[in-house]
Amino acid sequence: MTDKTNRKTHNIDATDKIVGRLATRIALLLSGKGKRTYAPNVDGGDYVVVSNIKNIKTSGAKIDQKEYKHFSGYPGGLKKTKWSIMLATNPKKLLWLSVYRMLPKNRLRKDRIRRLTIE
Repeated sequence: MTDKTNRKTHNIDATDKIVGRLATRIALLLSGKGKRTYAPNVDGGDYVVVSNIKNIKTSGAKIDQKEYKHFSGYPGGLKKTKWSIMLATNPKKLLWLSVYRMLPKNRLRKDRIRRLTIE
C-alpha cells in the first residue's frame, strides 16, 4: 500500500510542559485532525518526535495520588505503580501511555502510535 498523504515531522520539546496537555497535542498531530484532508477512517497524521522528556511536569496532586494499574489475569494479579515512581524510572512509558490512551480505540491506533518517537 502506498502512502498518499504528505506527512510532516513535528519536533516537540517537553521541558516544563504538563503531561496531559502535551499528550492531547501529540494525539491530535498523530491523528491528523488539524489538516484540511482529515477523515476519521483515513490515517493521515504526522510524525511526532518528543525530546527532553525527563524535564516534564505534572499538575495538581497526581504525583502522589495517581496510580497505573495492570492486571496479569491471575487471581491476585493486580499490579499498581505510582505516578512518582513511573516518572522517576521510565518517563517515556508515562508519556507513551497517556498518548496511547487518548487516541481513538480503533484499527488505526496501532499505526498512529508507531509514528511517535520519544527521545
